[in-house]
This record gives sequence, C-alpha cells and structure tokens, in this order.
Amino acid sequence: MRLQTPRLDTPAVPALITAILIAVGGAAVGRAAAEEPSAYSVEVSDVAAKVGDRAVVHATLRIRDGYQILKGYNNRVIELSSFDDGVAFERKMVPAQVEDGALVFEVGLRPTKPGKHAINGVFRVGYIHRPDDLSMVSLRLIANVTGTE
Repeated sequence: MRLQTPRLDTPAVPALITAILIAVGGAAVGRAAAEEPSAYSVEVSDVAAKVGDRAVVHATLRIRDGYQILKGYNNRVIELSSFDDGVAFERKMVPAQVEDGALVFEVGLRPTKPGKHAINGVFRVGYIHRPDDLSMVSLRLIANVTGTE
C-alpha cells in the first residue's frame, strides 16, 4: 500500500488552515471571558472540632467595586458535600445574610471522623452591574474541616 502526500496547492488546504485559525482564536476568546474577574471575592474559614461536636464554617462574599448585591434573589449555598463522608451538614441549603454590604453564610456541620476532610458546595448568588445587567452566578465553596478526638 502506498500513501499519497497531500498537495498543498488544493483549495481544501487554505480552508483547513482558516478553520484551524478560527478555532484557535475562538478558544483564546473563551479563555479571556473565563478569566474576567467575578463580581464577588470569596473568603472561607477552615474549622476544627471534636468528632460529633457542632462547628460552623463562616463564608463571606464581598461585592467588588462597580457591582451591587442582588438582594431580591435567593442568595444561598447549596450542594454541600464531603469527599470522604467525614462531615455531616445540618442543612442542605444555607441562605445568605446581608451584613455590611457583603453576603455572609454560616454553614453548620459536625465532623463524623477524625482527621482533615475537604468539603465543598456551590454559592448561588446574584449581582447587579449597571442598571441593565442582572446576573445570577455559581461560585465554589471549598474548605477543610478537621475532626479531633
């Protein structure tokens, strides 16, 4: 079997090169949009507690300049979980409180095993940017809970 080398002077080659350049350019635009700063900065505390005792992870979402909290939205943290089932959560959904221009969350939990346990969740929050830009976004909650004996 003999392989044939493609000819570079055919009309298909420039079209293929154009398609590749468009795809690469589109990927670069997608990365630029994804790297746009969020309307919120996230501050989360790690906690330690004796196994079985109640603890609270404090999370604060501070609104950046030029944005406003969408107070009429059900700002909350959902989908709370522990990678190794080392933490039990008091609630499946924790609503936000607005304090000093920030969204504040208090996630009640109990370590169920000794050691360090990674937890996560999803902040579902809204913001206003300019009068005609209302957005609801998802941000990650990531923290560590250490169970002691």
